[in-house]
Amino acid sequence: MEAPKPHGSFVWYDLMSPDEDTSKEFYSSVVGWTTEPFQPVPEMPVYTMWKVGDSMIGGIAPPSPESQNIPPHWLLYIGADDVDKTVEDIKSNGGQVLHGPEDIPTVGRFAMCSDPQGAVFAVFTSAESAMGSGAPPSPGFMSWHELASTDAKAGLEFYRTVFGWNDTETMDMGEEMGDYDMFDAGDWPIGGAYTIPASMAGMPPSWMPYIMTNDLDGACGRVSSMGGHIMNGPMEVPGGGRVAMCTDAHGAAFGLHEAGPEMAEDAAERSMEATA
Repeated sequence: MEAPKPHGSFVWYDLMSPDEDTSKEFYSSVVGWTTEPFQPVPEMPVYTMWKVGDSMIGGIAPPSPESQNIPPHWLLYIGADDVDKTVEDIKSNGGQVLHGPEDIPTVGRFAMCSDPQGAVFAVFTSAESAMGSGAPPSPGFMSWHELASTDAKAGLEFYRTVFGWNDTETMDMGEEMGDYDMFDAGDWPIGGAYTIPASMAGMPPSWMPYIMTNDLDGACGRVSSMGGHIMNGPMEVPGGGRVAMCTDAHGAAFGLHEAGPEMAEDAAERSMEATA
């Protein structure tokens, strides 16, 4: 099997939550995640990691003094071959570095950044090996990554330059919403971007992850019963199945994604090619 290529791939997901126990209960009920405590070194606090089966996919980050006034949200980490070099590329292409680069003992090196339009993300290099499965997503894993931007096309040009993303296709969402531009990191489509329309004025540029599920209607029901909110959907997306945009019990935005037959068949074919 070909080794995963982390540079430009989404490799980790941190939930910024004011109440870890409530967040655990919410996502465990909605998508079946489990958790596991992790402490890199005795001097550091225990960090709770999200698990899908035996795979670690992210964690819960408690509020820090610097983030007390920032609403709960998901922070997406993009893999980098070299965090320090990538940080320089980010700055030279109009982005900003908000924190770091900094080492996490025994884990790796990371930096928090923002793109030229202000969407926040992180870059990460593992201290041990490449992260990411190298296979198409399956239920429980993040299957899509959506950028809401003040200028989606300029934003994607930034990511193409820094991370090597490729354009895949553009979907016309109508006069108000405009284009939805999709991209990949070299293997299969991993996300899309849109320019925030006038009807959503005031929405900050941001990244939102979508969690794959094989029962979208059931998952949406559990979102509501656990104190979350369905913002939009469930709805069909051409060639991609069905999606819903949600917020969890604390207001952090995320999506749910149920793959359609066409996408599921394509993912199965790609998975077989990757393991051949």
